[in-house]
Amino acid sequence: MPNRFFKAETEHDIGPSSTADEFLKGLERADINLPFPVETSPVPPDSHIVVHSDPRSAGADRFRLVQMRLKHLQASKKLKTLLVTSPLPGDGKSTVALNLATAMSEKGKRPVLLLEADVYRPSLSTKLGLKPWPGLTECFESKNDPMLAIRRIDPLGFYFLPAGHPTEGGSLLQFAFTSHLVEGLAATFKWILIDAPPTTPMAEILALKTQSDATLLVARAGKTPREAIEEATQNIGRDHILGIILNGVEGIDAYYSKYYGYVQPKHGAKRSWFSLK
Repeated sequence: MPNRFFKAETEHDIGPSSTADEFLKGLERADINLPFPVETSPVPPDSHIVVHSDPRSAGADRFRLVQMRLKHLQASKKLKTLLVTSPLPGDGKSTVALNLATAMSEKGKRPVLLLEADVYRPSLSTKLGLKPWPGLTECFESKNDPMLAIRRIDPLGFYFLPAGHPTEGGSLLQFAFTSHLVEGLAATFKWILIDAPPTTPMAEILALKTQSDATLLVARAGKTPREAIEEATQNIGRDHILGIILNGVEGIDAYYSKYYGYVQPKHGAKRSWFSLK
C-alpha cells in the first residue's frame, strides 16, 4: 500500500509528497503517547456518551464494568480487535461503540482505536459534532495509507478512523484492503473497536469477522425481535460472539440514584445492560 497521504479538499489537506513518516514526525499537536493530530469534540448531548457526560449514572457504570471484564478477558483470551454490530439498524451499536471506546481509553491512558467500518451509513463524526475528514473510503479509492486519517478525539481520549464519504456500491470491506489495514493497526493500539454495519448485508460482516477476535452484539430492549437476534447469532457464529449488549433499558437509574443519592439528569433515562461470556 503506498505510504502517501491522500489528497482531500478539507482543512486537513497536506502536500501529496508527504509520506506517513514525515507527517508523523512533523506534527505540532502530537499526542503524548501516539503522534496523531487532535480533534476536539464538543460531545453533543444527543451523542449519549454517558461515560463522559454523565459519569455517575448507572449507564456509565455498566460501560465501565464491561471495560473491566474486557480487560480481564484480553489477558486470558488474547483479545484485541472487537466487532460491534447489531441485528438491525437503529439498535444503538454506534452509541455503544462510542461509550466503550471512551471507557476503555481510560481518559487517554490506553491507546484505543474506534474504526468506523459502516461505509454505507457513517454517523460517528456527526455524533461527535465534528467536521468530517477523508477516511476509509477515500483511502481505499486512492490506495493511500489509512494511518494518516486517524485523529485523537479529545476530551474523550480515544483515536478515531472515520469511514469517510458514504458508498453504496462495491464495499471496500470485501477486499484484502481490510485485512492489511487491521493487521497494521493492531501493532499500534491496545484495543481496536470496529463499528460495523448491521448484520445485513452479511458479506461485510463476514469479511470483518475474519479480521476480529470476537463480536459484541447490540440489541435494543423492546424493539429488536428475538428472531433477528437468533438469526444474527447463527450467521456470525455463537463461538465468535463474546457477549450481548441490551441497549435502551428503561427505569434502572431510579434504583441506582436511590442507593447512591445521585440525582439523574432529565435526559438519558434509557441505559444499557450487558451479558458477557
